[in-house]
Amino acid sequence: MAITLQAYGLAYEQRALSGFDNRGEVRAHNPLGRIPTLVLDDGEALVDSAAIIDHLDEVYGRDRALTPPAGADRRAVLRVAALMMGACDKLLAAAYERNHRPADKVHQPWRDDCIHQACEALTAVDRIAENGRPYLLLGRLTQADVTTAVAERLARAGLGIDTTARFPQLTRLTRKLVEEPPFRSTEP
Repeated sequence: MAITLQAYGLAYEQRALSGFDNRGEVRAHNPLGRIPTLVLDDGEALVDSAAIIDHLDEVYGRDRALTPPAGADRRAVLRVAALMMGACDKLLAAAYERNHRPADKVHQPWRDDCIHQACEALTAVDRIAENGRPYLLLGRLTQADVTTAVAERLARAGLGIDTTARFPQLTRLTRKLVEEPPFRSTEP
């Protein structure tokens, strides 16, 4: 969410909370205990990335929304964003299996399948990322680019997947994107 907030030039406070280590604090705003959660100035809490992004596009995006309001362009951006959010979910599940289960309880075939599914989604988007194009779709920054960069970073840094070898176009795009202000200011 931080990249999207930065792209819209919005001031925000980001709190480093974990759904595991800060359960009470996270569940105070999201009963599922998941992050991200966006707490609006009036105290309303938006949960789930898609709902948060939809709100930001509606209120702050207007003619520059990261997700177009209608038509084929909207569906194209939503398709890539859904693939990349799904990849993130699968990568997080694989990391959870490795990091939060006792070693003798890890179900490696399931973990491998999660990684395989995520890599299939990354491969599909790698085919879209044509060499030399600065963005995936529409010739401008969209939510497809944001979620793609997040998924590539999670695959590479979070699970040690060699994204350069497996998804060269996607990695090239991500390296270019992280030089842009909204991304640069949110890099770990």
